[in-house]
Amino acid sequence: MPRWLIVISALLLGWSGEAVAQTWPSKPIRAIVAFAAGSATDVIPRVVFEPLSAQLGQPIVVENRGGAGTTIGAAMVAKAEPDGYTLLATSSAHTLVPTVYPNASYDTAADFAAVVSLGSSPNVLVVSPSKGFKTAQDLVAAAKARPGSFTHLSAERFRMAAGFDATHIPFRGGAEALTEVLSGRAEFYFCPLGTALPQVREGKLMALAVSGPKRAALLPDVPSVLELFPNSDYPFWIGIFMPAKTPRDIVEKLHREAVNTMQLPNVKARLETLGMDPMPLTPAEFDAHVRAEIGTTGVLAKAAGLKPNQ
Repeated sequence: MPRWLIVISALLLGWSGEAVAQTWPSKPIRAIVAFAAGSATDVIPRVVFEPLSAQLGQPIVVENRGGAGTTIGAAMVAKAEPDGYTLLATSSAHTLVPTVYPNASYDTAADFAAVVSLGSSPNVLVVSPSKGFKTAQDLVAAAKARPGSFTHLSAERFRMAAGFDATHIPFRGGAEALTEVLSGRAEFYFCPLGTALPQVREGKLMALAVSGPKRAALLPDVPSVLELFPNSDYPFWIGIFMPAKTPRDIVEKLHREAVNTMQLPNVKARLETLGMDPMPLTPAEFDAHVRAEIGTTGVLAKAAGLKPNQ
């Protein structure tokens, strides 16, 4: 192809992408949440989606497709038309898929375009008050004497640092896991802060530690796991993704609109009350963050003895 024709083609492609972004969205947007209704990864995106849809001028229709370690919902988005009308709302569990679901129908790193992080939050270590644990050390001592059951990768990190054994129980969402802890069938759970907070404040759950590097502002009297055991924290974030081949101008436009939405006073305040901390990353930075975390999470999962699901 002659040089001048290549230049013209490039210019036309660039103009075409900008033109598509200018008219996008022209119809409702479908948002697939890879977790069950009521979980933090369901609640947080909805807080943003409602005002975001108003800014975009089109509704964002949420569908909960939880199960199979987020792979059901994620597979739907990976295979969707990359036209900007299908979103994936998921959490840091997304980065665990290559290790635990090696035969997933998609490539976690290659088949998605990261759009925006909705924030990060510590998970909080909760137990039923009926268990009688007053501190995390009480739980660890009991677990060493009699291994119990738990859920979430944060718990694996904590378990390994504290040096005790327990059986992992997977659930589709935080609401189901909390029910098991409240009933006493599960010994403990590292739950997203916003999901656990109402139960903690009502005295139905006892908060023993938070998984972040520092204490949570909403639970200032609860220690960070790092105050108890080195290398015991685990990141938890929630983010929005699109199919990888979505035009970059659309990805960038949605990123800008979402960031602007999260800066609205009422949205910002709501996210704070749900325990979310800002996680400002550009789409490119978020993509790089995901790729790096796939590696670190994989190392953790293998060290914890998590077995691949076929």
